[in-house]
Amino acid sequence: MEPSIALHTDKYQINMMYAHWKMGTHNRKAVFEMYFRKLPFGSGYAVFAGLQRIVDYITELRFTDTELAYLQQQEERYEPAFIEELRRFRFSGSIDSVPEGTLVFPNEPLVRVEGRIMEAQLVETAILNMANYQTLIATKASRIRQAAGDDTLLEFGTRRAQEMDAAVWGARAAYVAGFHATSNMRAGLLFGIPAKGTHAHAWVQAHQSELEAFERYAEALPDGVTLLVDTYDTLGSGVPHAIEVARQLRAKGKELQGIRLDSGDLAILSKEARRMLDEAGFPGVRIVASNDLDEHIIMELKAQGAAIDTWGVGTQLITAADQPSLGGVYKLAAIDRGDGYEPVIKLSGNLDKVTNPGAKTISRLIDTKTGYALGDYMALREEAALEGEPLQRIDPAHPYVRTAVSVYRAEPLLQPVFRSGELVAKLPELEDIRCYHLAQLCLFRPQHLRKLHPEPYPVWFSQQLWQLKTEMIQRVQAVQGDKKNG
Repeated sequence: MEPSIALHTDKYQINMMYAHWKMGTHNRKAVFEMYFRKLPFGSGYAVFAGLQRIVDYITELRFTDTELAYLQQQEERYEPAFIEELRRFRFSGSIDSVPEGTLVFPNEPLVRVEGRIMEAQLVETAILNMANYQTLIATKASRIRQAAGDDTLLEFGTRRAQEMDAAVWGARAAYVAGFHATSNMRAGLLFGIPAKGTHAHAWVQAHQSELEAFERYAEALPDGVTLLVDTYDTLGSGVPHAIEVARQLRAKGKELQGIRLDSGDLAILSKEARRMLDEAGFPGVRIVASNDLDEHIIMELKAQGAAIDTWGVGTQLITAADQPSLGGVYKLAAIDRGDGYEPVIKLSGNLDKVTNPGAKTISRLIDTKTGYALGDYMALREEAALEGEPLQRIDPAHPYVRTAVSVYRAEPLLQPVFRSGELVAKLPELEDIRCYHLAQLCLFRPQHLRKLHPEPYPVWFSQQLWQLKTEMIQRVQAVQGDKKNG
């Protein structure tokens, strides 16, 4: 029997599940929240992605004989009755999530899991694994999309991705954030992403001459010819040979689609190639560029007037090379000790690691006059829903500054996905997620979106949440102080 995904988790999750089961607390209800503490890439925002895979994981979550036999071999010697508990395991809790494609910010809950502590603990590792990676890639892709403007973007990262799943789901995350196509055929099959590709240097090397290679490629694929022109000499032979093949295609009623540059000074080469193509009568031939591109290089090339229409971005995107992890966390927010939920808090010597207690909601406040987002508002779940009444907001970084807002509409960001273990959300199609992401970008002022030194976007606390956090910090510190003095 093939292993299931149930053990796509850290061992300490299983050990905690066992300890709860042993102590009889495994059915105690708890609320966990997934969030990240710091924006990646020096960006002003992140793009949430990964929900589709989380839903697939939760739906398929089962322990089969293969996993149970493996667990019985562990040094912890889990009791047989615990193994049988796992055999019957099904996720029966509730999950709320921010929609994929949403612009998100530090410390606000992106995924909220509520259920038996045994099951809420199990799913931590997988949820973090899926959301961290895909959110990171979607954020990188969105930044590249902004740098490229209206140009076409191709995801070329498969061969440099850390593994097969990273390549496929990374391609999906890039598509969510505005890329137009992928080189990965499996991603195209699974998700309906357009698949694009040219040919490799090996095709040219396998022929007696560059011109012969181009001619045979055009003969084989006359309706979609893009020629890689830098195998030997880009301007001395590659572009002239491409022009020759373009003439041959036109004589047959076909047109050369493009040329690709994969090395050298892309600004100089693209401008000269554009001149040569235009003078030869082929202004419609597109110039595709690749070669370790990212948003910074694309911005530089565009500033230099590079004549590039299409950007093939691989390694720097799919590996998020300048920051290869998001650092999202999954923290306990509240637990039922027998008489209802009790908020919990974690303190730390690092102030940014102090958690926000209680099950929370997050709403995006939109200025009804301008249509721009004013900021996000975090409140305790039991607080009344926002209905446009005057609202006092607290900046947690500067709590002495308290301002009010009265002209706004509130858009709740956390949406129901699972209830009592059943999928209740109808997840949108991938094309709809792309459109939603573009609409999200339009909600934000340019200073929050710029790639360099963006203006921080505010995430405010409700008075009730801030008061609870303050009181809990003081309470915990007092208890710890008494223990030390005792």
